[in-house]
Amino acid sequence: MHFLLDSLWQAWGLIVHGDGELLSALFVTLRVSLTSTSIASLLAIPAALLIARHEFPGKRTLLLLLRCSLALPTVTVGLFVYALIARNAPLGDLHLLFTPTAIVVGQVLLIAPLITAIAHGVLAESANAVHEEALLLGASAFQASLKVVDEARGAILTALMTGFGRVISEVGISLMLGGNIRGFTRTVTTAITLETSQGRFSTAFAMGIVLLVMVLALNLLIQLLDARRDAL
Repeated sequence: MHFLLDSLWQAWGLIVHGDGELLSALFVTLRVSLTSTSIASLLAIPAALLIARHEFPGKRTLLLLLRCSLALPTVTVGLFVYALIARNAPLGDLHLLFTPTAIVVGQVLLIAPLITAIAHGVLAESANAVHEEALLLGASAFQASLKVVDEARGAILTALMTGFGRVISEVGISLMLGGNIRGFTRTVTTAITLETSQGRFSTAFAMGIVLLVMVLALNLLIQLLDARRDAL
């Protein structure tokens, strides 16, 4: 118990004084997580809208695969991308391995299906009705699509934040594709892994506390958005 309390006290000191390792890992984490979530949203929201509005062969199978992505192991995605961008791999000449870009690619592949699945669940309920109503009022097809997204903006935002929460706390992709390079690809989660393995528990605790606070704040915000949506 003394060891735990002592480590937590030292961790608190590192947080209060803005430890350089902590701030660097936090910056990298936010940069790659926000970038991957933004790219994934640009792919996922239009895809969810198209799937919700149209019937096509294999739609049920596609939806099943999208739902399966909710529990997709991060190391599986990391291994797949690694096999594509390693030195002797098909995309090896791009030299993406062990860069922030590689992490972003892996994280986009991880959460784009997840965001699509969640957004589709909401859009499927009202997409056609809202779209047709907007067309009758004189909107173009593009404007009608924007109206559908706007009507479901609360739920879509929740989907985006769920995806962001998934990538900000994942470790498999960041470790396999980023290489845990100090000040370059070291995220909070990979830093915790390293610090723990080297016996620097106070630093690991500090990063763990910061990550926990971020995840808790994100979940609280999602709940508030859900409550607000239900109240409308």
